[in-house]
Amino acid sequence: MTDPVDRHATPPVPASRIPGHGTRALLALLAALLVAGPFVAAWHLDTATRAVSAQESPPGTASTPPPAPGAGPAVRQGPVVLAYHDVAPHSRSRYAVTPEVFEAQIAALARAGYRSLSSDEFLAFLRDGRTPAPRSVFLTFDDGTHGLWVHADRILAKYRMRAAAFLITGQVGRHRPYYLSWAEIARMHRSGRWDFQDHTHDLHHRAAADRRGRQVPALAHRLWLSGPGRGETAREYRERVGRDLDHSLREFAGHGLPRPRLFAFPFSEAALPARQAAADTGGSGARDRADGRFLVRALRVRFAVRFTNASGRPLPAGPRAAAEGQVQRLEVTRATGAADLLAAVARWAPVPPSACPAPLTEPEQWERTDGRPGGALAALTGTGRRPGGAGYASAAYRPMSSADWTGYTVRVTVDRLRGQDNSVALVVNDRSRDPVTVSLGHGLVRVLAGVGDGRREVARRAVEPGPSHRLTVTVGRDRTVVLVDGSGPIEHRAPRLRRGEGTGGIAFSTRTGRADVPFPRLAALTVAPAASPEGHR
Repeated sequence: MTDPVDRHATPPVPASRIPGHGTRALLALLAALLVAGPFVAAWHLDTATRAVSAQESPPGTASTPPPAPGAGPAVRQGPVVLAYHDVAPHSRSRYAVTPEVFEAQIAALARAGYRSLSSDEFLAFLRDGRTPAPRSVFLTFDDGTHGLWVHADRILAKYRMRAAAFLITGQVGRHRPYYLSWAEIARMHRSGRWDFQDHTHDLHHRAAADRRGRQVPALAHRLWLSGPGRGETAREYRERVGRDLDHSLREFAGHGLPRPRLFAFPFSEAALPARQAAADTGGSGARDRADGRFLVRALRVRFAVRFTNASGRPLPAGPRAAAEGQVQRLEVTRATGAADLLAAVARWAPVPPSACPAPLTEPEQWERTDGRPGGALAALTGTGRRPGGAGYASAAYRPMSSADWTGYTVRVTVDRLRGQDNSVALVVNDRSRDPVTVSLGHGLVRVLAGVGDGRREVARRAVEPGPSHRLTVTVGRDRTVVLVDGSGPIEHRAPRLRRGEGTGGIAFSTRTGRADVPFPRLAALTVAPAASPEGHR
């Protein structure tokens, strides 16, 4: 048994008060710092090195001479927006291009006279239609992968190009080295070659939408809450999305970056589908549309423009896209060669009606819109086989490059019309907010305007029956005038629309109601600027 503590004993003297002890402690601390200093410095150097990866030099597989004098179109074209994801040498992902291919693509664009725009220049184009170069592209990269710093940055510098990177801010510095670090982003920003835009904070993933685990993009859908065993309410969904978007904006500000003006949809899912599976979530088409409208509003109040790689109607950069507040991008994948990219950019670049006088001589510029295989133009002109036994065929001419057409005249000759058994339809202002459809049969013409539930018949008129008819349609900013075989005009006054909402090119469809009746034939077609001064915009 130990002795009890003597509570009245004199307490020990603290070591710090012993004469000479403080000096010895200070000397010991200095010695420890001298010994540990190199190790601490090495740790900081290692941390910094890991935060900023070493850059790779351009492969050097491509070189570019200056553009030939006078190269480029006579009129300035709007930019084509390119959507990249990663630049990586050994990735098997279809969304990653190798450094060699990326350099070949950038060199090809430079040789063809294309200049890349900054985000500010791109936004200025959407506002006023002006670009600093006759030919331009806007290079965008989704996700913020470290290949942008390691491989793409030096290639862009070599060809004096610039780009915008859309960051998932919650992934920056994580899963290294797959994603960029904030230190790398800071260096890229200081270079002047890059600006940074928004791709959510942490909603670039798929999650369960019901108890069966059906996976959906987390930004555009209500999710399943496993705890309470139910789907999100409208309020819960909207609060979750709002918190994430605001968090991403705080991350930009907290790291000294300008506030992003552009937003790219994860998985390019720009809006909710018309209907979701609702057995477990209680969802409906009406609910989904309401959530979709909320998402568009939430993005519109935070960003100037939204980007997607898939759209229900053509939305290349231009007045139509500006009116929508949403721009469609040309996606670049591992399978896209330099020549393929140039050809695709040329198909997307806007052209005026005056540059397209004879569409029937350009079969490569027609795209089927009926979902069937085979040559689009052949299905309309009767030069190809019957389209899979179906009674309907449709195709659009230059759907991307004509999206902002107005002020043009289309002259068409169709033949092989037979009673009520077959017909042909011409659409002008195709896939705008107010397309006009001219349906022509053996002895009847109908003019319809609008789309979907809002489509309405403008006029119906009997014409002299016959297997062939000539159709002239003049499209202006506020009206469309239809002539059949030179008869009196049928006029449609367009509703009041914002600039860009009523623009569009041409599309055709042919129908036959009986297997033994051939399709009507598109025999002649010309396009020209309208005689009125309304012009191309």
